[in-house]
Amino acid sequence: MIYVFLADGFETVEALAVVDVLRRAKLEVRTAGVGGRTVTSAHGVPVVCDVTAGEVDKEAMELLFLPGGIPGTPNLEASGEVQDCITYASEHDRWITAICAAPSILGHRGLLEGRTATSFPTFQKELRGANIPADAYVCVDGRYVTGRGMGVAVEFGLKLVELLAGKEASDAIRGSIQCRE
Repeated sequence: MIYVFLADGFETVEALAVVDVLRRAKLEVRTAGVGGRTVTSAHGVPVVCDVTAGEVDKEAMELLFLPGGIPGTPNLEASGEVQDCITYASEHDRWITAICAAPSILGHRGLLEGRTATSFPTFQKELRGANIPADAYVCVDGRYVTGRGMGVAVEFGLKLVELLAGKEASDAIRGSIQCRE
């Protein structure tokens, strides 16, 4: 199961483009609302989530995804339920993925120490101890995947599909949505 955590103030495209790409790959995805099932994006788009963050089945969680956005990222970071899921994922070798401002949550916890990672440029200083390539838009290091921002949300989603379902599945979706390489 893939859980996409959404808190009020999330970045709409980062969250929903990735959810769309993952669901096109027929992967099992659940959106998890922080503070309730209905959350509102940074640009006023309301979303009714599949479950609340408190209803996440950690044992079934294969991957967690944290989209960015302000104040979505600080709202995710302030959630004990989200923090518990990050801890569980890191202790049980699950995929931990984040884009834009959200990799800062992982950086604050020291989870990116010694790893190759990226984020929105103004948040890169928060990626404590990470190796940050200047030209990378999506980084994979072990079970961690980080992305720079909204402009690479589809590419980020395609990378997750590749990691979970294979390159053939990712390439098929890429072609079907007319996304260049």
